[in-house]
Amino acid sequence: MALKIRLSRGGSKKRPFYRIVVAEAAAPRDGRYVERVGHYNPMVPKEHENRLSVNGERVKFWMDKGAQPTDRVHKLLSLVDILKAPEIREQPKKSAIGKKRAEREAEASAVAEEAPAEEATQEASAVAEEAPAEEETQEPNPTE
Repeated sequence: MALKIRLSRGGSKKRPFYRIVVAEAAAPRDGRYVERVGHYNPMVPKEHENRLSVNGERVKFWMDKGAQPTDRVHKLLSLVDILKAPEIREQPKKSAIGKKRAEREAEASAVAEEAPAEEATQEASAVAEEAPAEEETQEPNPTE
C-alpha cells in the first residue's frame, strides 16, 4: 500500500479549500483517505493564522511509515518547518533537451565563436592588402 500525503480539494467553484490528507496513491483526489492531517486555505491572506494548519506529529508518523508528500505539500510543510524546502528546478526534467540536441547546440556555439575571430583576421588582412592598392591609385596623373 503506497501512501501519499497530498491535497484533497473542497469548497465551491472559484473558492478552493484543501485538506492535507494521507491517502493511498491509487485513491481518487477527493475520494477516500486514511487520515486528515491538516488544511490549507489559499483564499485567506498569507499572514493569517488560518491559512495553513498542520498536525506535525502525525505527518512525521506517516512519513516514518513510508508516506511520500507531493511537491505542493512538501512546499507547504517547509513553510511550517516540518521538512526542508524542496529543490525547485528552472526547467523540469521532462522538458530537458536530449543529448544529441545538446551536442548540436554546443557545436553551433563553438562554430559561432570561431567565426568572428576568423572574420576579424580576414578583415585585417584584407585591409592591409587594400591599403597599398589605394596608395597606388592616389598617385598624380601626368596628364594633369
